[in-house]
Amino acid sequence: MTSSPSWISDGSEIPDPFGYGERAVEFLRFLRHPKSKSPNRQFELPDWQERIVRKIYGPCREDGRRLARTVVMLLPRGNRKTSLGAALALLHTIGPERVDGGQVLCSASDRKQARIAYEEATGILQQDSRIVAKMGFQDYKNRIVHPKSGSVLEAISADAGTQHGRTPTFALVDELHAWKNRELWDVIRTGLVKVPGSLMVVITTAGRGQENIAWDIVDYARKVQSGDIEDPSNLPIIFETAKDDDWLDEDVWRAVNPGLANGFPDIDGLRALAREGKNRPGDREAFRQLHLNVWLDHSADPFVDMEIYDRGATPVDLDALDGRPCWLGVDLSSNRDLTAVVAAWQDDDDGFIVHPWFFCPADNLRARAELDGVPYTTWAEDKHIHATPGNVVDFRRVEETIRELCERFEVREIAFDPHLARNMLNNLLEDGLPAVEMRQGWVTMAPAVKELERAIVGGKFQHGGHPVLRWNFSNISVDTDKAGNRMFHKGKSRDRIDGAVAAAMAVARAAAGESGRSVYETEKWSEDLSYF
Repeated sequence: MTSSPSWISDGSEIPDPFGYGERAVEFLRFLRHPKSKSPNRQFELPDWQERIVRKIYGPCREDGRRLARTVVMLLPRGNRKTSLGAALALLHTIGPERVDGGQVLCSASDRKQARIAYEEATGILQQDSRIVAKMGFQDYKNRIVHPKSGSVLEAISADAGTQHGRTPTFALVDELHAWKNRELWDVIRTGLVKVPGSLMVVITTAGRGQENIAWDIVDYARKVQSGDIEDPSNLPIIFETAKDDDWLDEDVWRAVNPGLANGFPDIDGLRALAREGKNRPGDREAFRQLHLNVWLDHSADPFVDMEIYDRGATPVDLDALDGRPCWLGVDLSSNRDLTAVVAAWQDDDDGFIVHPWFFCPADNLRARAELDGVPYTTWAEDKHIHATPGNVVDFRRVEETIRELCERFEVREIAFDPHLARNMLNNLLEDGLPAVEMRQGWVTMAPAVKELERAIVGGKFQHGGHPVLRWNFSNISVDTDKAGNRMFHKGKSRDRIDGAVAAAMAVARAAAGESGRSVYETEKWSEDLSYF
């Protein structure tokens, strides 16, 4: 089911007690755009965009302060959101919303993206020689200065190093889904609170995965739009398509692309992309993400639908599992991957309860977070990951954790891939602990993957919503042999799936151990033995 703000098209009255919404609209219509087809190249403001402007600036408190402090605009590509964002930036630089000495920021993930909104604003100004005469253009600094008021519009990017010390009056945040970390976001956000009446406008298309700043900001706005959260300072403008909507249905396209009613994006262009997407899965996923605003999982070929996976997020009470039979899956890592230990218990309904313990090197944790695009530092602070000293995982700490689990729970088996694990496996065996080998090849892992899939799809996989484990599952891509057997692999080199691999090992051993049979006997295994 598609989602969009009802007030965009319902004709309802938008409060404007002080006329701030009207004056903002009048200013934007005063501007000219180099690509406008209107007389004198007047800035084109379709009805739905006009209502957005009125919704931002019209509603105020009794003392005249604007209600909206953060605007989150999730719009598919081609709906001219950057043009609107650039015009709003000018409203705060030279228009009636300007503040003497004000800082107006056009921010993005990298310099090239930040220049897009900046160049859009520059192009608008240069259409009117009267305005040009009153401005100072410092293109080499990505800055536009209004000498009379001292206000400055500047393009900045997340890849340009520290940006601390700024106190913006207005910040345009462009394509937040592409931001690899939240450092610049936090700088802008904390700077805005220093200035009364400041405004942040986020414009973005849908992204991938949930372990990023864009998901956090958009998901909060979703909940405001749905009424689950009451926050009058947050104005959500969310146009998105549900994952199960028919991506070829042009009614769906129109529901989430309000600009189609005005001729943009080009409908014939969308049809051409859709035809290509029918036969090319990668193009299909790009179409759904960028043109229909379907927020996708990390993997383009996911193991399971993550919405189904998320149904198992009921909290896991480890204390209630003390003394119960338990199976461990262990996936040790090289320098860059995570090390994962996952425990699995069978519940009373032929399902499984799992809980992971993750380990990674403490050195360069922030750099790893930027490389992988996930909040390792936050996860470490929240104890979702154990960061061991040094630049490699300390296997001694991993072994200590396994021994502690064996003392606490009735561990029946500790399954290791023998690669990297020989010393640890021997240490545990010497002390009488039930360590076993479980090689990560087709013969062993394909039936384990099938057992895990059965549990997840059947709603019999309780994982407690552990964020690192969820990220690992969302990264999985699947290889399938000619007999239909499936194996995990990483979609990208930076993706981590170690926790999912360890979970498959633990669940498979739990299923086999509880029944007393091999996992190969519990499933209809490939009859033609194509894996040999």
